[in-house]
Amino acid sequence: MKKSTTFTNLVQTLLNEEDVKRILEDLDYKDTATKFTAHQLLLFFTHSALGEWESYRSAVGKAVTCGLRNIDYSTFSTKASNVPYELFKQLFHLLLSRCNRATRRHLRIPKDLLLVDSTTITVGKSRLPWALFHGQRAGIKLHVALSAATEQPAQVIETIGKVHDGPIGEKLADKNYILVQDRAYGKIKRFDQYAREQQYFVTRIKENVMLVKPHSLKRQSIEDSNITKDITCYLGTPQSQSELRHRVVIFQDNNQNEIRVVTNLMHVSAEQIADMYKARWGIEVFFRWIKQNLNVPVLFGTTKNAVFNQLFAALMTYVLLKWLYNHSKPYVIACKSIPLIRFKEQIEDDQLQVEWILAIARVLKKSVYLSNLIIPISG
Repeated sequence: MKKSTTFTNLVQTLLNEEDVKRILEDLDYKDTATKFTAHQLLLFFTHSALGEWESYRSAVGKAVTCGLRNIDYSTFSTKASNVPYELFKQLFHLLLSRCNRATRRHLRIPKDLLLVDSTTITVGKSRLPWALFHGQRAGIKLHVALSAATEQPAQVIETIGKVHDGPIGEKLADKNYILVQDRAYGKIKRFDQYAREQQYFVTRIKENVMLVKPHSLKRQSIEDSNITKDITCYLGTPQSQSELRHRVVIFQDNNQNEIRVVTNLMHVSAEQIADMYKARWGIEVFFRWIKQNLNVPVLFGTTKNAVFNQLFAALMTYVLLKWLYNHSKPYVIACKSIPLIRFKEQIEDDQLQVEWILAIARVLKKSVYLSNLIIPISG
C-alpha cells in the first residue's frame, strides 16, 4: 500500500495477516490471490463500515484515499462472495478476546448482565433469495449477547430472518452472566431448564401467561418504589405449566405500563430485578447505533458469504472504535462520562474534536496492553 491511516494501522495491529492465514488454514481455504487477499478484504469492509460507503463501486473509489489498494469493484465483489464468512466470524471473536476489558459494576449483583436480543435486516426478496422472510421481503438476523459491563458483544449468531429468537437464545446463554431477555425468549420449559442448570436470568413474560398459586415474598418497604408485586408462583396453564416455582416481579415503567419479569434470582431486591430488566435497553441502543453509524442496513452483496462478511466486519469496526474510545477518553476530560453511543452527538464542539484527535494520537504512539501481550503500535 502507498500510505497508511490511523484506522488501517489499528486493524492491522490487532488483526494481522498471520491471524487471517491461520484461520483460513483451519477452514481449509486456500487464498491464492496475491494482490487482493482475504486480509485486504477485511480492511476494505471495515473501512466501508467506518466511512458508510454505499456499494462495491463507490467503495473502490474511496479506498485509495484511505491507503487501500486500487482495485476494480468486481474484484471486491468476487472476493467477498468467495471468502467463507466463518473467517470474519472467527476474526470478530478473536478481536473481542483481545480488546475486551471488564469495567466497574454499577449494581450490587453476583454477576454481570448479558443482554440478549436480535436485529433483523430486510431487503427485497430478489436480493437475497436464500433468505426469504415474508411477503416481498428477504432478511437476515444477527442474534447478539451484549455485555452490559463492557458494552461489547460477547457472542453473535447469524441466521436468516425466519429463525425464531427463542432457540438461538439458548445458544447464547452463559453461566458467567445473568441473562436479560425480552418476551420473545419467554418459554416456560426454558425457565425450568435455566433454574436446574443454575443459569441466572431475568426475562419478561407475556401478559397472557397465567400466574398459578402465587405467594407474596416479604420485602422491605421502599419509598417511591415502582414495584407492585413480588411473588413466587407456577407459570402457565394446567396443559403447559412450569414444574418449578419461579419468582415474578411486577413493576411499572416510566409511562405507567405494567412489566412482568420472571427470574431465578432470589437474593436481590425486587427493585434491583427491575433495574436489571431496564438495562436491556442498552442492546436496543447498540443495534440503533451500528445501523445509523456503520452502514449495517446497506448490504453490498447478495451471497451468504458477502452479506455476513460485511456484517461481521461492521461489528469488528464497532469493537475497534469502542476499544480506541476507552483508551483515549482519559485524555479528553470533557467526554470521560459519555458512552461511545452518545459521543458522536457531543463532538460538534471544535475544541473537543481537537482534544479527541490528540488523544487518539497519544494512544497509537504508545504500546498497548492486549490479552496479556504488549503489542507496539506505530504511526
